[in-house]
Amino acid sequence: LFSIKAPAQKVFQVLSTPAGLDDWWTKRSSGKPMQGAKYTLWFGPKHDWRAVVTRCVRDTEFELELTHADKDWLGTRVGFNLQESGSVTQVRFHHAGWPEANNHYQTSCYCWAMYLRLMKRNVETGEVVPYEQRLEA
Repeated sequence: LFSIKAPAQKVFQVLSTPAGLDDWWTKRSSGKPMQGAKYTLWFGPKHDWRAVVTRCVRDTEFELELTHADKDWLGTRVGFNLQESGSVTQVRFHHAGWPEANNHYQTSCYCWAMYLRLMKRNVETGEVVPYEQRLEA
């Protein structure tokens, strides 16, 4: 759980639309934030992943289930729940369904912390870190 100084509508746009995702997570993505929609999540030639939207409640919830990805990520669900209070949105993040807490899981937990920090900075300040520099920013 973490907070972002912005309305839930703005946070939702950044975490659910291709333009928003490309500013903090993916190198290139496509899809529409609607239940059942298919997303392409491109992180480079070896990481051309696919997902389907399993939860989408405008400005409140967004979740993707990975359908084509690294074997540890297959079937996992990446999601966000948003709750706005005044000028702040509380963000509850989850990446559920891992087959085991192996080294890849541990690395992904570290990477998520880095990416979510970039998402927060993007929403609050408009900062976009170039894709290749995101894990060092």
